[in-house]
Amino acid sequence: MSEALPASCDLLVIGSGAGGLAAAVTAAALGLDVVVVEKEDHFGGTTAWSGGWMWLPRNPLALAAGIDEDEATIRTYLRHELGDDYDEAFVTTLLEQGPRMVSFFQRETAVDFVDGNLIPDFHGKTPGASTGGRSLCAKPFDGRELGPRLKDLRPPLDEVAPFGMNIGSGADLRHFLNATRKLPSFLHVLHRLARHFADRARHGRGLHLVNGNALAARLLKSADDLGVTLRTSTAAVEMLREGDQIAGAVVETDGRRQRIRAGRGVVLATGGFPHDVERRAELFPHAPTGKEHWSAAPCANTGDGIRLGEAAGGHVQAGLPNAGAWAPVSLVPKPDGSIGRFPHLVERAKPGAIIVRRNGLRFCNEADSYHDVMQALFAATPPGEPAEAWLVCDDAFLRRYGLGRARPRPFPIRPWLRSGYLRRGDTAEALAADCGIDVAGFSGTLAQYNRDAAQGRDPAFGRGETPYNRVQGDPEHRPNPCVAPIGPGPFYAVKIVPGSLGTFAGLKTDAFARVLDRNGAPIPGLYAVGNDMSSMMAGRYPAGGITLGPAMTFGYVAAHHASGVPLANNRS
Repeated sequence: MSEALPASCDLLVIGSGAGGLAAAVTAAALGLDVVVVEKEDHFGGTTAWSGGWMWLPRNPLALAAGIDEDEATIRTYLRHELGDDYDEAFVTTLLEQGPRMVSFFQRETAVDFVDGNLIPDFHGKTPGASTGGRSLCAKPFDGRELGPRLKDLRPPLDEVAPFGMNIGSGADLRHFLNATRKLPSFLHVLHRLARHFADRARHGRGLHLVNGNALAARLLKSADDLGVTLRTSTAAVEMLREGDQIAGAVVETDGRRQRIRAGRGVVLATGGFPHDVERRAELFPHAPTGKEHWSAAPCANTGDGIRLGEAAGGHVQAGLPNAGAWAPVSLVPKPDGSIGRFPHLVERAKPGAIIVRRNGLRFCNEADSYHDVMQALFAATPPGEPAEAWLVCDDAFLRRYGLGRARPRPFPIRPWLRSGYLRRGDTAEALAADCGIDVAGFSGTLAQYNRDAAQGRDPAFGRGETPYNRVQGDPEHRPNPCVAPIGPGPFYAVKIVPGSLGTFAGLKTDAFARVLDRNGAPIPGLYAVGNDMSSMMAGRYPAGGITLGPAMTFGYVAAHHASGVPLANNRS
C-alpha cells in the first residue's frame, strides 16, 4: 500500500504533463507546498511521448541568436490564423510571459532548452509567418540524473521509438536516415545504439532522453529538487469546496480514498479528452459514435479533469472549428493482440510518396502539417463514408525513409507484410486492387503526379512551396525536397485513419488560467492548464508547439496567481 499523502498543501496539481509540472515546479520555486497526483503509474503524460517542441516567439534563445522580431509581426500572423477567435489577453500573456517562463526555468530549475531557430511556422503564405526563431525544445537529458525517480518516468512511445530509443529531431534524425549511405551517420547511429543497449542492460531503459521525454524528465527532476510531493497511481475523483472556493480534492489510491485540502487551489492538468468516447461523439464530427477516432495520446487521457471542472461549475468551450489536434495515424497490430497508433508526422513530406482516398485521387499537399492533412481528408470524404486514405510509396522510398511502423533499411519489412499492416503490389494496379482503391483512378493519379514530379513540380497541390514543406522534406533531393516520381515497383501502402495528438476543446478559462463559470466569472481556487484548458488557438494550428508552449506558459502563470506573486509585465 502506498504511503499516505499529506492531508493538506498549498497547491494541488492533478496530472503530470508539461502544463501540470510547470505549474507545480513554478509554485514550489515561489515557496508553496505542492502536491502532484497522477492516476497512471508513470509521470509525464502526453508530453513524454511528444516531440517536445514549444512555440514561444521572442524566446531568449532566439534573441541570443539575433532573431529579434517585431511583436506586431507575430500578432499579425496570429490575427490571420485565428480570425474572430483571436483573444488579445491570451496572446499578450503568451508573448509577455512565455519568454519570462523560459528564463525562469533556465535560472531556477533543471529545465533547459535548445533553440528551434530554423523551424518555420506551418503556414508560410500567411502574413506575419516566420521562417524560424519562434520555437524551442528541451535540451537532451541524461536519465541518470533522475536517480530512483527514473522508474517513474513514462517511457517513449513504442511505435516511434526503435528498441525504446527516442530519436531527436534535426541532426539526430538525419543521421538515422543516412546511416546506410554515409560513414559519419553510420558511426553516429552505431554510437547511439551501443549506448542505448548498454543503458537498457544496466537500467532497463535508454538514458539518453530527447524530445518530450527530456522535457518531462527535466520537469520531474526539478519538482523533486524543490520538494514537490509526487504520487503516481492516484486519481482525483471529487473536488472539495469551502463556500465558493475550490479547496482541494478527494483522491483515490490502492482502493482507498483521501481528502487533500489545498489552501491556494487546484490545477487541472489531466491531458484533455482524446480517449473519452462520449465527448468525442459530441465534439468530433467524423466520429458519430465516438469510436471512429484513434488518438496517439495515452489511453488514460479520458477527460477526468474536464469532468471535475464541470462538476465545479466550469464549462467546455464549444463551437471550435476543430476540437482536436488532428493527425493521420495508422493502426499497428502488436504481438499481444493490441493495436498501436502510429502518428504520421515525418515521412509524408519526403519525396516520393502520396496519399489517396479510395477513389484513387489525391486530396491534399502531403507535406503540409499533420493537422492540415487531416482537415483536407475530412473535407474530401463524402457524408456517410469513413475518413480513410492510403499512404503510397515505392520500394526505394520505403528503404530510404520508412513507411509508418515499417522502418527503413536495414530493418526487415516482412513482419509488417505478414500482419497486413503494410500492403505490397508488384505494379501500381496490383497495389490498388489489394487496398480496395479504384484502379483506374489511382493509375491516372500516379501518371499525372509522376509527369510533374519528374520536373520537381506539384501544380495540383503546391508541395514544396512553403518553408515548412521544405524543412520537412529531404534537403539533399533536388530540385524540390518534397517531390520525386514514384516507381518503378514494387509499391507499398499503409492505411491512414483519423487520429489526434490531443484535444483543443477544454475548460473555458481567463488569461490567468482560472476556470470560468457560465457567467464568465472565475471559480475561486480552480485553474486549468495544458489540454484541460481550452486552447488559446481556438481550434487552429498555426505552428508546431502551440500546445506545449502555452501549456508551460499558463502553468507558470497559474502558479504565480495561486501564490500571490505578481507577474512581471516587462520582458526578460
